[in-house]
Amino acid sequence: MLAEQRPDEAAVEETFVNKNPGTTLKLGAARGVVLLAPALRGIAVAEYSANLIKKAVVGAGHAEKHQIEMMVRMMLPGAVASADAADALAVAICHAHHLQTNRVWEKVPAVS
Repeated sequence: MLAEQRPDEAAVEETFVNKNPGTTLKLGAARGVVLLAPALRGIAVAEYSANLIKKAVVGAGHAEKHQIEMMVRMMLPGAVASADAADALAVAICHAHHLQTNRVWEKVPAVS
């Protein structure tokens, strides 16, 4: 997919602590692949907490999953095929917002 889509950057949601050791191991392995694949192609990878993603999309850090999906559907009509797609697009929206803010701050001269 990375070869086909050729993204400039990637973004992922930070993981949370899981109580089930088996699930934690599986999540860790999947996370390793998700972080390694873009890195091997020289693609920058940003990480965002779930609360930050929710704030960027809904405006509240403790929004429910259905609220995120609804807002993503409003922001990107026709782009959401499933709840999982909405989650992935929410990460992308959060990343886009933060990239834009960081670029603005890079242009602000330092105060001495």
